[in-house]
Amino acid sequence: MNPSARPLTLADFDFQLPPELIAQQPAAERSASRLLDGTGDALADRVFRELPSLLAPGDLLVFNDTRVIKARLWGAKSSGGAVEALVERVLPEREVLAHLRASKSPKPGSLVFFDAPGGERFAAEVLGRGGPDGGLFHLRFPEDPLALLARFGHVPLPPYITHTDSADDERRYQTVFARRPGAVAAPTAALHFDEALLQALAERGVASAHITLHVGAGTFQPVRVENIAEHRMHSEWFEVGAQTVEAIERTRASGGRIVAVGTTTLRALESAALDGSLQAGARETDIFITPGFRFRVVDRLVTNFHLPRSTLLMLVSAFAGLDVIRDLYAHAIAQRYRFFSYGDAMLLARRDG
Repeated sequence: MNPSARPLTLADFDFQLPPELIAQQPAAERSASRLLDGTGDALADRVFRELPSLLAPGDLLVFNDTRVIKARLWGAKSSGGAVEALVERVLPEREVLAHLRASKSPKPGSLVFFDAPGGERFAAEVLGRGGPDGGLFHLRFPEDPLALLARFGHVPLPPYITHTDSADDERRYQTVFARRPGAVAAPTAALHFDEALLQALAERGVASAHITLHVGAGTFQPVRVENIAEHRMHSEWFEVGAQTVEAIERTRASGGRIVAVGTTTLRALESAALDGSLQAGARETDIFITPGFRFRVVDRLVTNFHLPRSTLLMLVSAFAGLDVIRDLYAHAIAQRYRFFSYGDAMLLARRDG
């Protein structure tokens, strides 16, 4: 049955992935990852450093320059019970919103103590619950949260990466151009870029621009409803600057293509154009892109392989076409591509109509 002839359900975005294809470590070199080119009439297996040959002079690459913070903390409540925290968002006045895992939720007014390996610790006050659905804990730190996270925190590796974070993760779960701290997950498609590749792209005549979207832990949130229209999307903060808008307009005027590096960049650009034209500014987005969405900005997408039944798999299916994505994923599994955050990448073309 043609999926487009009926409403799409969660089952349309499912696939079986051999567990050994979930990448636990990054490639030895960033640009040595594999790249599955899905833009032509036939699929092509490439190496990521070949990307310049797949783009044209005058194209524009748009990157997400968010910086991953060491957002995971371990500690204990005053009672001694263990606590694990994942800081979702840093707020003014030394406050944060965080996911907390504990045998019993701490009450407002209580203290939670977080530890560093050397025996140092700090106390955070529980102010109550917060966030869009009240599911996060509102905490106040004794000092600047970013400074404390840098000293006490751990790299917030995704749940499917099974090793504890290391010094190598601190370096590799971060893009080479990360600038603005605030993400709790990396914009993983951009992890494949190194300085040599960026230089090769510039020499090819491919321009670059940046947006910022602070990726939240909601990027790993599973879809739990069979009718995907009922799924409630998480909210993330993003900014598209005036210089990036101008670069996109210049590229369009000269006939170049807009190439989004990662789904986070695509979400920011398309969120900024929901009113019909691309608008500079900073705001929240809970955009949920599923097949049938009208894309206004992005022509090409560089992206990693995504989890089954996930909102990101729905996004790439909306962009390139569900049948195209099914073919790409079947090929990637057969050819033993590496999946998810530390895995390999794809280059996709927008399917119009």
